Amino acid sequence: MRFKLIVTSIFLLSIVVLQAQKYENLALTPPMGWNSWNHFACEINEDIIREMADAMVATGMMDAGYEYINIDDCWHGERDSLGFIQPDPKRFPNGMKALADYVHSKGLKLGIYSDAGWKTCGSRPGSRGYEFQDAQQYARWGIDYLKYDWCNTEKLNANGAYLTMRDALYAAGRPIVFSICEWGDNQPWEWAEPIGHLWRTTGDIYNCFDCVYDHGTWNSWGVLQIIDLRNNKELRKHAGPGHWNDPDMMEVGNGMTLNEDRAHFSMWCMLAAPLIAGNDLRNMAKETVSILTNPGAIAINQDLLGIQGYKHGMINQLDIWVKPLQNGEFAVCFLNRGINEVDLIFNWAENPINDELSGKKADFVAEKFNLWNVWENKSMGDTQKPLKAKLAGHDVLMLRLTK
Repeated sequence: MRFKLIVTSIFLLSIVVLQAQKYENLALTPPMGWNSWNHFACEINEDIIREMADAMVATGMMDAGYEYINIDDCWHGERDSLGFIQPDPKRFPNGMKALADYVHSKGLKLGIYSDAGWKTCGSRPGSRGYEFQDAQQYARWGIDYLKYDWCNTEKLNANGAYLTMRDALYAAGRPIVFSICEWGDNQPWEWAEPIGHLWRTTGDIYNCFDCVYDHGTWNSWGVLQIIDLRNNKELRKHAGPGHWNDPDMMEVGNGMTLNEDRAHFSMWCMLAAPLIAGNDLRNMAKETVSILTNPGAIAINQDLLGIQGYKHGMINQLDIWVKPLQNGEFAVCFLNRGINEVDLIFNWAENPINDELSGKKADFVAEKFNLWNVWENKSMGDTQKPLKAKLAGHDVLMLRLTK
C-alpha cells in the first residue's frame, strides 16, 4: 500500500510539473506599485509597510493606478522545523498573513522578495531547495507579487532556476506576478516570456541621473546609463502584455532634481517599463506626487498595445524617443541628455515615423497630428509646422500626438 501511495504521489506531481505554467492574464500592462529597497534597504518592518499602503491611498497614487506594496530583502526570519520560511518576529511580529490582510483591506496588493540562491543578497535564507515550500507559504499568506533575485546562485542555470519557481508558484494555486531579477546577465528576454511577467534587463539603478557607482565588484547605474545599457530595438521586440522588460525600480523622489525626476519618469513610461516607485511615500513633496501621478504620462505607459518605445534619432544632445499607442496615436519624447538648456527645433515633415516592429507609421506631410504637452497639460499646435521649444538640462518635452 505504501509503495502504491508513493507511486501515485510521484505520478500526480509529474502531472503538476508537466502542466505548470505562469499565471496568465496578469500584468497585461506594466505593473505599478512601490518597493521598499531603494529608500529603506534592509531597514523595514510591518509598521513601515502599513504606512506605505496608507500613503499610497492618501496621496492619490492608488487612484492613479498603483496597486502593489512590495517588501524587498531582509523581511526573513528562520525556517521552522518543517522548512517553511517565517518572517522576522521582531520586524513583523503580527506575521505576513495579517499584513497582507491589511494591505488588501486598502484595495492594494502585497508583494514579497526571495532569491534563487542559498541566501538572499542581504544574507537571509534564500529559496534554493525550498521553492515549492516557499511558494505554498506565499500563497497561504495571500502574497500577490514575487521579486526573485539572483545572489548566491553558484552553478545554477538561470533559466532552470526561474522555471522551478514558476512551477512552484503555479502548483501553489494562487495567481502571483513573477518578477525575474537576475540583472540581465543571462539574457532573460530570450527565454523568460513563458516563465515570468517581467525581467530585469540591467544591474541596479542608483539615485543619480548620469553616473556610475562603483561598489568594487559590481556597479550601480544612473538613469541615463540604464537607458543606454540595453533599451534598444533588439530588446523591445520581447516586451508586451504579460511580459515586460524591466530597467529596475524608480528613484523619483530620492534626491535628484525636479527636471531629472520628470525625465526619469517620462522615459520609464516611454519604455513601457514597470512603474515601481522607490521613495518614502509618507513624506513626498507635492512636485514628487505630481510626477508619480501624472495621468498623461501614466496613460502612455499603460497603453493597451503594450509597445515599448524606441530611440528614433538624435539632435545634438537631444534624444528623440517614439512610442506607438492605440488608435493610431504616438508618444514622442525629447530627452535633453546634457546639463545646459537647449533650443529645440524639430521639423515633423522631415522626420516621418516608421516602426518596423509594430508596423505603425506617421507621414507628417500627408496627415496632421495635434500635439499635447503631457507635463504642461496644454496644446502645442500641430505637426504642420516645425516644433520650437526651450528644453532645460536633464529634462524632457513629452508629447502625445493625436489625429
